[in-house]
Amino acid sequence: MQKSEKALQGANNDLNTATTELQLAYELLETVKPPDAGTMAEMISARSLMASQRGVIKHNQEWIHFAREQVKLAKEKLKSDMIEYEKFNYLELEEIKKKLREIKKQEAKDLDEVALMTHAKKNKDKDF
Repeated sequence: MQKSEKALQGANNDLNTATTELQLAYELLETVKPPDAGTMAEMISARSLMASQRGVIKHNQEWIHFAREQVKLAKEKLKSDMIEYEKFNYLELEEIKKKLREIKKQEAKDLDEVALMTHAKKNKDKDF
């Protein structure tokens, strides 16, 4: 269960990182302005830079999608592990209860035996 909790934390951290990176990519795209005037090379360069930044944004969106899936899977695994943990605890508690019942039963038998021996000894002593 602890391993699943750590996996969920890691998946959440990845999702937060991906979200931050996407936000930064959008902010960087806003800073890229196509030139109003200049050489064709400057315009092509600006266009390439914008296309590259859009590629980064697309990559970060895919990363977010993947990270969300990982968080979903980690949550499901954690839920499954928690159910297994609860089952184990329940079974362990039932086993303890069973052992306690057996001990009480044996103690009752032992007390009955001691009582019978004491009673028999008293009756034997009275006969003499």
